[in-house]
Amino acid sequence: MTMKISLLLEELNQWAPFKNAEDYDNIGLLTGQLKTAVSGVLVALDSTEEVVQEAIDKNCNTIIAFHPIVFKGLKQLNGKTYVEKAIVKAIQNNINIIALHTALDNVAHGVSGRMLQELNAEPLHILDAKSENHGLGMVGQLQTSHSEEDFFRLLKNTFHLKTLRHSKLLAKPVEKIAVLGGSGSFAIELAKKCQVDAYISADFKYHDFFAADDELLLVDIGHYESEQFTKNLIVEFLTEKFTNFVVILSQTKTNPVNYF
Repeated sequence: MTMKISLLLEELNQWAPFKNAEDYDNIGLLTGQLKTAVSGVLVALDSTEEVVQEAIDKNCNTIIAFHPIVFKGLKQLNGKTYVEKAIVKAIQNNINIIALHTALDNVAHGVSGRMLQELNAEPLHILDAKSENHGLGMVGQLQTSHSEEDFFRLLKNTFHLKTLRHSKLLAKPVEKIAVLGGSGSFAIELAKKCQVDAYISADFKYHDFFAADDELLLVDIGHYESEQFTKNLIVEFLTEKFTNFVVILSQTKTNPVNYF
C-alpha cells in the first residue's frame, strides 16, 4: 500500500507539531506535491545538491531534512547559489523535500533530548519551556559526576569532536547539565537560572563566554556536531512507524565547517 506525502506530513506533525516551530522558520513540504506517493525516504541534516543527488541515486523520491534548504525568500531560480542548485535539481527530478527544523527542536524527545540520550543523561525538564511539553533545550543529569576535563573527554568521544571551545574552568564537578542543539547563546541566562554545572550548545561568540561569569561552564561543540544525531532520531521514528517504503540514512557529509 502506497503512502502519499500528505499522510507522511500528518504523521510527522503528530510527532513534532509544526505549530510549535519558531515564527521565523520555514518547515514542512518545501518542494513536491501532497498527492505524490512516497517511494523512498532519505534522511539528512541538510538537503544540499549532493544530498538530492544521493536521493536520486538511491531511488528515494523524498528527502526529510532537519534544516530547511529554503530559509529566506527566493527571487530567482537560476542555479547560481547552493540553495538554487539544490532546489532546481529536486524539481527537475521530482524529489520532495520536507524540513522539520525547530518543530523538532521544540519537543522534549527532539534534538536536545537526543543529545542527552547520547550522553546517557537522565532528562529532567525543558530548558526554555513555552508549555509543559514545548520548548527549546533540555536539562539533564549525568549518571556520574565528572571532573571538567573528564567531561570534555566525554563530549569529544560522544560527539566525535576534534576540538571544542569552553569558558574558564571552575574546578567544580559536572553532573547537572543543559543542552541545546544548534545556536544556543540566547539561553545562557536560562541555563544559569537552572543552576546547571555546564551548558552545551553551539555558535557562541567571543563575548558570550564572558556571560558564564564563574557560575557555570559554557561549552561550544559546534553547530553540526550538536545536531548530528538528529538524522538517527528521524530514521528511528520512520522505521518504527512505517513499513511501506524504504528509509535510508544519508551518508553525505554536509557540515560546511572544516578543522585543520
